[in-house]
Amino acid sequence: MVEFKSNIKSIEWTQKEEMNGVSKMIDQTLIPYEYKYVEIKTGQEMFDAIKTMIVRGAPAIGIAGAHGVCLYAQEFAKTIQNLDEFKTKLKERAEYLISCRPTAVNLRWAVEKQIELINSSNSNIKELIKELIKQAIKLEDEDIKINKRMGDYGAEVVPKGATILTHCNAGALATVGYGTALGVIRSAFAKDPTIQVFADETRPRQQGARLTTFELVMDKIPVTLITDGMCSYFMKKGMIDMVVVGADRIATNGDTANKIGTYTVAISAKYHNVPFYIAAPLSTIDTSIKTGDEIKIEERSHEEVTHINGKAICTEGVKVINPAFDVTPHELIAGIITEYGILRPDYNKSIAEAFEKANK
Repeated sequence: MVEFKSNIKSIEWTQKEEMNGVSKMIDQTLIPYEYKYVEIKTGQEMFDAIKTMIVRGAPAIGIAGAHGVCLYAQEFAKTIQNLDEFKTKLKERAEYLISCRPTAVNLRWAVEKQIELINSSNSNIKELIKELIKQAIKLEDEDIKINKRMGDYGAEVVPKGATILTHCNAGALATVGYGTALGVIRSAFAKDPTIQVFADETRPRQQGARLTTFELVMDKIPVTLITDGMCSYFMKKGMIDMVVVGADRIATNGDTANKIGTYTVAISAKYHNVPFYIAAPLSTIDTSIKTGDEIKIEERSHEEVTHINGKAICTEGVKVINPAFDVTPHELIAGIITEYGILRPDYNKSIAEAFEKANK
């Protein structure tokens, strides 16, 4: 397999000096107007960065959560000398970090890995912080490797010369690097440069328009921007061959939460016989829930709907409902592309088999 080179790394831990590391990340709220890295230096800054979507995308906020635990640990080490007190305070702040984005399961997954380390470590405070940082960096490195494995598996089901529709941003910006859905596209494009992409704009925060097109233009992968309501039109005309999207949480039966509007795309794809795929690591699968009905859907600010770039687009006083995600039923999903291969229905069975393989 020819490897596609992507230069985007959305987040990484930077150690300035002992007990003084920072999380360096791309400020995604500024794209496409500005492309710059910011340094997150405290745990509360990390909470705010995740909450306000400076960092976004399920895998990326998972890494951000792991970094956040390290930042809190560095802060507490300045004032707390007792190990038990240190661990108790740190675990409290870790749970606080998880609360800032309730739908994306990767945040809880990564932070709980840090909590497990806190519980199991017999080290002193200084050494425990080093262990937490080491694990956070390991999770960073593994994320890129996982995405590339997913990309290679996904590329196998992309027809030659295909036009692929994607919704929201599931690329390098939504992960540490390379991407989930866009990772599939990158790997497919590496072996077949006739592939092209249609990107939904993704209201209300325009992640498809702002971020996905930014990534693909940067990587010179042909991309056409369409509005969210246009997908059925192009499917009926035979201009879309498959759909690949990311995920924020997947239930054990395959029901998948992703950015609002994904369910609509999946319904249209089913009607027009266009294969609809999810690309996500096993860490996005929540084995504690049986169906998508159990997934908590985050409600976000009404201003995301009523304003664009700070300017009102509707009459003041209008009522607004703004769910950030919807759940696509497993019946509409042709396959879930993971780092352990492409899972097919029955998802209860194939997901269980994938976890068995991962745990060997």
